[in-house]
Amino acid sequence: MKVLVWHVHGSWTTAFVEGTHEYLVPVVPGRGPDGLGRARTWNWPASAREVTPDDLRAEDVDVVVLQRMRDLDLVREWLGREPGRDLPAVFLEHNAPGLEPGDGPVPHTRHPLADRDDIPIAHVTHFNRLFYDNGRAPTTVIEHGIVDPGERWTGELARAAVVTNEPVRRGRTVGADLLPGLAEVAPVDVFGMGLSGLHERYGLDPDRVALHDDPPQAAMHTELARRRVYVHPVRWTSLGLSLLEAMHLGMPVVALATTEVVEAVPAEAGVLSTRPERLWDAVRAFLHDEDAARLAGKAARAAALERYGLARFLRDWDVLLEEVTR
Repeated sequence: MKVLVWHVHGSWTTAFVEGTHEYLVPVVPGRGPDGLGRARTWNWPASAREVTPDDLRAEDVDVVVLQRMRDLDLVREWLGREPGRDLPAVFLEHNAPGLEPGDGPVPHTRHPLADRDDIPIAHVTHFNRLFYDNGRAPTTVIEHGIVDPGERWTGELARAAVVTNEPVRRGRTVGADLLPGLAEVAPVDVFGMGLSGLHERYGLDPDRVALHDDPPQAAMHTELARRRVYVHPVRWTSLGLSLLEAMHLGMPVVALATTEVVEAVPAEAGVLSTRPERLWDAVRAFLHDEDAARLAGKAARAAALERYGLARFLRDWDVLLEEVTR
């Protein structure tokens, strides 16, 4: 099939374009949100091909994977076709409800496509499908798949690793306010985008909390795997791909027991709790017991491979795409 899909979330798209289809990835001048084009920090296959809006009309698009309401307007404008009616479409919902302006209160958040029955909504977690009011829209869940970075954990650095994007802006949502408590029990490395101002906002000591702003994914994986433990202090979001990547690397996990994390991380893979004090005790224990960290990391990797492997993810998407284009 020829699948039209925007580059919205890099890690998710990196897995998606590993399938057997031809992927048309819009690109616009300046590579803005309407067309980022191919990733420049991941090695995507040649089957993921950049197309301009003008080029798209000459393409025989079989199906579109929508990820924002804006995408429906772009399909109408660029292709002159109506998604779900004369162009098969799926709406991929990345987010947990309540994250976007105008979402409405949780758990009463109504999905923007809830009043349509011609575009199925594919949620990335069962939690998200449960908490959205999906109305009469058909729904399914296709859990994440990860391009396996390999078992690379060494834990040679007795430090905690956190991955988060824009923690100053997103604040409590991603648990940025919990970093001071974590830093009291462990030296911390924070990886991600938009980290500027984090020290100042939360009174963090640069000698205890090091920032690694927007590293290439491969480099980040290498550095994550050198840290003893992965900490996921996120209160409310969809299931973070960085968490699943850390599990694939073989890292033990210490995480808030919120949203889909309670399904993704088995007990033997680390410690989950809604009590920060219990999490900090677990971090301290892993820092002082490298063997326990290694065993938990191996369990984390085994669980991630079984549930979030790439082959299962691609099979699930093949089934859905065939269904909507039938």
